[in-house]
Amino acid sequence: MDTNKIRGFLTELYGQDAGGLFFERLAQLLENYNDRISASHFGGIDQRDIILIVYPDQVRQEGRFPLTILADFCRLHLLETITGIHILPFYPWTSDDGFSVIDYKKVDPRYGNWDDIHQLGENFKLMFDAVINHVSVKSAWFQSMLAGNQRYREYFILPAQSDDLSQVVRPRALPLLTEFEAADGVAKVWTTFSADQVDLNYSNPQVLLEILDVLLLYISQGADFIRLDAIAYLWKEQGTTCINLPQTHAIIQLFRAILDQVAPHVMLITETNVPHAENISYFGDGKNEAHLVYNFSLPPLVLHAFQTGSAETLSQWAANLDLPLGATFFNFLASHDGIGLNPLRGILPEEQIDTLVERIRTHGGLVSLKDMPDGRQLPNELNISYFDALNNPYAGEPIETQVSRFVTAHAILLAMRGLPAIYFHSLVGSRSWREGALASGHNRTINRKKLERDDLENLLSDRDTLAARVFDRLSHLLKIRREHPAFHPYGRQEVVSAPPGIFGLLRSSPGGEKILCLQNVSNREERLENIQEFERWNYDLIETKMRNTDIPVSLKPYQSLWLVESKD
Repeated sequence: MDTNKIRGFLTELYGQDAGGLFFERLAQLLENYNDRISASHFGGIDQRDIILIVYPDQVRQEGRFPLTILADFCRLHLLETITGIHILPFYPWTSDDGFSVIDYKKVDPRYGNWDDIHQLGENFKLMFDAVINHVSVKSAWFQSMLAGNQRYREYFILPAQSDDLSQVVRPRALPLLTEFEAADGVAKVWTTFSADQVDLNYSNPQVLLEILDVLLLYISQGADFIRLDAIAYLWKEQGTTCINLPQTHAIIQLFRAILDQVAPHVMLITETNVPHAENISYFGDGKNEAHLVYNFSLPPLVLHAFQTGSAETLSQWAANLDLPLGATFFNFLASHDGIGLNPLRGILPEEQIDTLVERIRTHGGLVSLKDMPDGRQLPNELNISYFDALNNPYAGEPIETQVSRFVTAHAILLAMRGLPAIYFHSLVGSRSWREGALASGHNRTINRKKLERDDLENLLSDRDTLAARVFDRLSHLLKIRREHPAFHPYGRQEVVSAPPGIFGLLRSSPGGEKILCLQNVSNREERLENIQEFERWNYDLIETKMRNTDIPVSLKPYQSLWLVESKD
């Protein structure tokens, strides 16, 4: 173990004396896990890797645990396309569809048990959520605090009335502090995300030790990736924004240093829905912080491209992406959350963001707001299925046009440098569940509907359904991507000069394979007139056919071409 590096982080966070004491406790914790952590049977990531984002009970069937149903479904339908599964929080919880955790160390018995998690891990790499910014009010730690246990009072943040909280950045338009009845009177507790999600106090080193114990448990239970949920808010300091603070980066770097020693096969992924420049700061130098960073700017930029019929902004942004050596993006278009708007700020002017917001409302979507330090409220998140974000369900367009638009958006996702992830609802082309969101009172419910297995299997078996059309065409793209090293997550990426309606990338593998990826984001035919420049790209991997190199490259509305120099 690199004792100097780890001790240095602890000293930076807690001072010389407390850091030294904590180091001794940490060393004992690591020793306790020596025989419980083994190397993964999966090694690293390459172009074959594609992640499925899914709830543990996404597919339901009466009389069976959801995790066993999920394992069956994935084995039956996804072995040829998906290599990893991000199981959204499967721990006991009270709200936010799992992100208000009661007990980090247990599998919710409604879903199954640890053996069911291990069963999934027999065929797929596994990503676990570390929801470590906050815990449920029903957690044992918080209940002990309310009962008067002074030890656990230090696990949470109870600001003094004189503390300056005026600059705190809020992700949601909700109160920052929530009152609770405690044994010694009313306690005002820090709750960044909701009144049911109380923030942990990382200025107390014992809290960090508890969380390290949780992360090591996840690794011992088979986690190949650990997703650090809402990690940007981890450290609080009065008089600051309490987001992206240096201490938060120091804690992630500590996590990385520990993993490099005891579990080098495990990759850290930071989930930080913040403006792009702040988001990529979590790469550190490429080797000392996150292995992967959520590419939060990609979903709204792709949406903007299709809504305007122009890829110019997307192309300019992609041309300026700069990744440190040894790190890459976690690319996605849709997830269990909405489409974040913060990552657009600084890339698009505010009036274009407003236009995007209004377009989503006309598509039946909802819009979540956040509080600003100056008292204003800004649109923070678009809540809608990604299929409906791209396709107005009230416009009466032919279904094939809608599917082509959706699949071409995912062709962009799959062509980008990084590790791609697809949300389960996108895999089957789900439309928005607006009635569910209105009934629950939570905007994000619109994209979180659970599915009955028999209904889903029936939809997929009927080739004319929307679900089957989307699933078949996406599966085709996924299979192509897996076969070609040019799509390696650490490979090169070059934006190609093209008409505004085309998003073009030239991907290159570390071994030299090249693929020219062209995606038409417009409702018109687009042509690349320079025949000589493109004449050598003569075989389309998607349609598996040679093209006529004597005429310009032409793309139909919402068509994708992945071109190589020859069939071989």
